[in-house]
Amino acid sequence: MTDRYSEDQVVTIVTRLTRTELVRFVEGEFVKPKRGAGGYEFRRIDIARLELLCDLSQDLDLDETAIGIVISLIDQLHAARQDLTAMARAIEILPPELRDSVLEALKQDKPFDSA
Repeated sequence: MTDRYSEDQVVTIVTRLTRTELVRFVEGEFVKPKRGAGGYEFRRIDIARLELLCDLSQDLDLDETAIGIVISLIDQLHAARQDLTAMARAIEILPPELRDSVLEALKQDKPFDSA
């Protein structure tokens, strides 16, 4: 299994993707492949993103502006999840007293009470 895919391979793998759409998605920076000697080199994550872009543009009939907004929100959500994971790991390695204090402070700072 390869870690990099050419434009031809991507259009074959993502069956709903046309070469024109691929170029549009790259030029719109919705997907950011690496530039290699033989053209663009796509990773598996790029292929997954292109599948999503096809869903958004073809199934939901979103224009480029709407796609840009949706992709930006998805990227922000992914970044927030990564930040949350990093904070959780940092809290886990704190000394027990400090960890308990941080967790207690987080409980008190909840914006919504579920009770």
